[in-house]
Amino acid sequence: MPSSVRLQEMIRVIRSARTQGEERGIIQRECADIRAQFRQGDNGERSHSLAKLLYVHMLGYPAHFGQMECVRLIASTRYSEKRIGYLGAMMLLDENQDASLLITNSIKNDLSHNSQYVQSLALCTLACMGSAEMCRDLAPEIERLLRASNSYIKKKATLCAVHIIRKVPELAELFTPSARSLLSEKNHGVLHGAVVLITELCEHNPGTLDQFRKAVPELVQIMKGLVTSSYSPEHNVAGISDPFLQVRILRLLRILGHNNDTASDAMNDLLAQVATNTDSSKTAGSAVLYETVLTIMDINSESGLRVLAVNILGRFLLNNDRNIRYISMTSLQKIVQTDHNAVQRHRGTIVDCLKDQDTSVKRRALELSLALVSAVNIRSMMKELLIFLSTCPPELRSHTTSGIFNAAERYSPSKRWHIDTILHVLTTAGGDVRDETVPNLIQLITTASELHCYTVHKLYRALVKDISQQSLVQVACWCIGEYGDLLLKGECEEIEPVQVTEDDVLDALETVLQSHMSSPATRGFALTATMKLSTRITDNVDRIRSIVSIYGSCIDLELQQRAVEYNALFKKYDHMRAAVLERMPVMDKNSPGHTNGDTSGEIKEPDPSKPKPVEAGLLSEPASQVCDLLDLLDGTDTPLQPSPAPTSNPTTTSSADLLDLLGGLEPTPVLTETVYEKNGLSLKIQCDKQTETEVTVTLIGSNSAQNDITNFTLQAAVPKSVQLQMKAPSGNVIPAHGLGQVTQTVVLNNPNKVSLKMRIRVSFSNQGAVHQDTVQIDSFPTQASQTSVSPL
Repeated sequence: MPSSVRLQEMIRVIRSARTQGEERGIIQRECADIRAQFRQGDNGERSHSLAKLLYVHMLGYPAHFGQMECVRLIASTRYSEKRIGYLGAMMLLDENQDASLLITNSIKNDLSHNSQYVQSLALCTLACMGSAEMCRDLAPEIERLLRASNSYIKKKATLCAVHIIRKVPELAELFTPSARSLLSEKNHGVLHGAVVLITELCEHNPGTLDQFRKAVPELVQIMKGLVTSSYSPEHNVAGISDPFLQVRILRLLRILGHNNDTASDAMNDLLAQVATNTDSSKTAGSAVLYETVLTIMDINSESGLRVLAVNILGRFLLNNDRNIRYISMTSLQKIVQTDHNAVQRHRGTIVDCLKDQDTSVKRRALELSLALVSAVNIRSMMKELLIFLSTCPPELRSHTTSGIFNAAERYSPSKRWHIDTILHVLTTAGGDVRDETVPNLIQLITTASELHCYTVHKLYRALVKDISQQSLVQVACWCIGEYGDLLLKGECEEIEPVQVTEDDVLDALETVLQSHMSSPATRGFALTATMKLSTRITDNVDRIRSIVSIYGSCIDLELQQRAVEYNALFKKYDHMRAAVLERMPVMDKNSPGHTNGDTSGEIKEPDPSKPKPVEAGLLSEPASQVCDLLDLLDGTDTPLQPSPAPTSNPTTTSSADLLDLLGGLEPTPVLTETVYEKNGLSLKIQCDKQTETEVTVTLIGSNSAQNDITNFTLQAAVPKSVQLQMKAPSGNVIPAHGLGQVTQTVVLNNPNKVSLKMRIRVSFSNQGAVHQDTVQIDSFPTQASQTSVSPL
């Protein structure tokens, strides 16, 4: 390519390059020619060379060597060179580079130039890349231009003032007097800039709200003029008069009317007029109506106006544009708690959005549908949600099951309906439910004594049909072990009776034990159920003994331990087997032993798949027999000493403390400290283990809000000399109302024994809003110290 070609020719040659290497060669040759042109001084070609360099920069190649040339061209007296110089400054310079300070004086001189186009170049550059120092130096010049008679300059000066306020908020007072006077302008560009400037002033300096609330009647008149004005080709967009200005005015009215009755009353009539007269068939009209709805909901508006706003959002739900449907449901989600009855009128349309092909629309429709569930519509809404669960994308299943469980627990019309609903969910999406679902359902079944026969029959049929859903299989095994005698009787009024033999039940449990799909926990449930059936059947006890003995050498330690203990019950303590394996008592949900999935307490819920411990009534057996049982658990032959009447703190004089079957019921207190509490999320830190060079802590997140927290993630950073290891979290969804927790273990290896500090970034979503925050932990809880937390 010959040297010093025109810009158009260079673009044509670069685009015709067939390979990346050929393109790089062309760029390198052209850059070398541009450098040569810069070194030759003022030869009339510098602006053309810089223009070509800017195109090279747009392609992603280095162009920093043109920065000083930008400074030289800005100082030129020729408009053509000055224009390219300012364009280059906006593209190649930023506020962090020292070269940007060199153009401050040139900008100041050009702001006083007699040509409006030169002034415009300086204003655009300052608004684009002006640093805080430049803004402080040039703010008086901008304030002077706000009072200029030229609308073209005044429009650009207002937007430049907005940039200065964002960079240096303390300069806001300088522009406050001029901003109010700009509202009297007739030029739409100046008006738009003035509204943006006043909005920025109100957001950065709430003290100016009272001053600008006096301008509400003026803003209302401007807005009415836009709504009722005749067709104007200059400002018309799809039949709407200047929708950009309307949106900006509505946004400013929302700020001025927030928590202020006087300002809200002044704009109520206007908002009703906009809501009824604006055509929503075009995108521009929908944008104006959406801002109108947000303004109505954020100010102290009348109840009838709020109903009108909800109806507008309901019409948005029928729009073919998915983006409009999405923002409509996002807005309804925010107001469903305060205007529940008004939103309920659009329940059918919202439920229909669950069938949308777009996943984001489905997610919003799901969250809104769950928020609309009440005691009145629980049956119809749950029917729709269960249909959606069978077809919803995998990424929504966990959220759907969690919402269904919460709604069923809160509004269930009967225990049978509650059990049927949970079983339906487990059958459809058993692999996507929370960990506490199994113990919660078991607790519910135990309290519904009149439904034991119905439940065990239904669960047995589900188990025979499908063993892939682990949560369902665990509950089914537990019920068969507890209520197997009811299953074998075959007498059930609530469901069609099916004759089940002992061999059928044992075959089903053996299938679970032998299946490769069964997890270790599920096998534990099945083995315990098999053992419990030994006291509920009569003809197949030897088969049960054979099944249990097989797992005495299982590679899984938990399963092996259970099998060994159960074998011992068969061989050495057969006379006590019936008492040890009798039915579990009714579990009280609010008892200390049952936490409903809340693991914050120090007493954990017993594993329902294990047989209950020996009760006090069993101690009436001969002392030698009881010692034999204790020998099974402890491996000691120390005889049992006579004990007094039962008290709240039973003790023995035995050195082996034989009665302490659980190894001590008084755990060492573990200190937990709250390090973060905002937007319904509470994050606590607990020190599990501490040595001289290693600390193991657990971060515990709970949710006190009314909606589930989703996408919950934690990120941690420590000093370079400390090694950080974060274990996998227990989940990413925290149930509402404190019904569950998410935990994550963090191991800190500190070989240099430096002072431990950790910074945690918390990220989560609540009601569609994404929250992210950071906290600093300067010390960790121990037995003798407290946590020092400094929010960032």
